[in-house]
Amino acid sequence: MTSAASTPKGERRRAALVAAAADLLVEGGFDAVRHRAVAERAGLPLASTTYYFDSLDDLIYAAMEHYGRSELARGREQLAELSTERRGTDTLVELVLDQLLGEDPEYDAVLLRYERLVATGRRPHLRPLMRTLAVELRALLTEIFVRSGVEIGGRRLEQLIALVDGAVVNALIEVDPDPRAAAARMLRAALS
Repeated sequence: MTSAASTPKGERRRAALVAAAADLLVEGGFDAVRHRAVAERAGLPLASTTYYFDSLDDLIYAAMEHYGRSELARGREQLAELSTERRGTDTLVELVLDQLLGEDPEYDAVLLRYERLVATGRRPHLRPLMRTLAVELRALLTEIFVRSGVEIGGRRLEQLIALVDGAVVNALIEVDPDPRAAAARMLRAALS
């Protein structure tokens, strides 16, 4: 990133490019994040993507970090609103699924989310970021359980995450129109 990006105008432009790339990533996966598409979405000249980012990989990294941090911030807002009390299993299940699957229950949104997660395996430059975000997500989930009156260890949390992931992947393979509901059923049964 050049020094012009450190000016207020440069910071705004860079942020607009990152937000545009994150939106495209969520809407269409990694293939949707292209220099031209990002610049058009941000309302900036095409050259701005290469001016503010050394490569498309750098732009994708920034978009993934922006999106991941935004989701964690949303989850922390939900957590801040929780009182420390036992809550029903259904409420806890929805809170956990919001963190793992996002708030959009539509089939395509869940499918794109899992496609993105799997595709990061082919992008070694994203692995350290994904590990960092995963640690923060697990800490958030643990706190949600604790505030809900459910003590949970790291091993049990990993089992529940794997259960949700498996239920979602199976639902996607079966073209189940509601993979979130499939995951909710499995998670609810595991927590009951």
